[in-house]
Amino acid sequence: MRKPLLTLLSLVFSCSALAAGKNVTYKVDGDAYEGYYVSPGKDAPLVLLVHDWDGLTDYEVKRAEMLSDMGYAVFAVDLFGAGVRPTKDEDKRQHTGELYKDRNKMRKLLQASLDTAKSEGGNINNAVAMGYCFGGAAVLEMARSGADLKGFATFHGGLQTPDGQNYSKTHGQLLIMHGSADSAITMDQFAALANELEKSGVRHEMITYSGAPHAFTVFGSERYREDADKKSWSRFGEFLTSVTQ
Repeated sequence: MRKPLLTLLSLVFSCSALAAGKNVTYKVDGDAYEGYYVSPGKDAPLVLLVHDWDGLTDYEVKRAEMLSDMGYAVFAVDLFGAGVRPTKDEDKRQHTGELYKDRNKMRKLLQASLDTAKSEGGNINNAVAMGYCFGGAAVLEMARSGADLKGFATFHGGLQTPDGQNYSKTHGQLLIMHGSADSAITMDQFAALANELEKSGVRHEMITYSGAPHAFTVFGSERYREDADKKSWSRFGEFLTSVTQ
């Protein structure tokens, strides 16, 4: 009986090790970045998770662990740099503004994150990108770049298309989840994106949640709306199941 018991314990500890997340340091053009990787097991579908304007924090780690519990490997990316986690609004605007002005750098950082996820064992051939707020805008940048992913999902993300860009190279489906009470990203912008995606022939689903302001998914904040958060998370789970089968 001892040998089977040891084998069972070994399997348990192996599974626990696979499920445990870890910080991952990587470099882009000589600069250090620190993401977070967690996986429930080999060949799990991959979710590339992009943070909002305060950088990769406990919030994204929590969402990554929730997705891992659902059976997905997750790489939570870092677009600001190792140790750069701004707390003041002016600093957040600075870091996001730099990337909004340099879309090539944003794309390079997103691609480097995908490459790092692959090096950690992530299945980039069965992958979806998702993002919150600024991260949602970054995910749409990734979609326009032609990244070969199965889907792109945004939660209260930036929706405007920069001048000179379009969705002609987009692969995969888009899921846009937005609060209709969002004063930062207006319903006019939401409608404009819907028109653009339809004209471009991009498969998409766009959902609004009544009474939900910007950042309605952020736990513990004044803007958090439980109903919209739960509905959008449930729909995202369905989206993942449909596109990563």
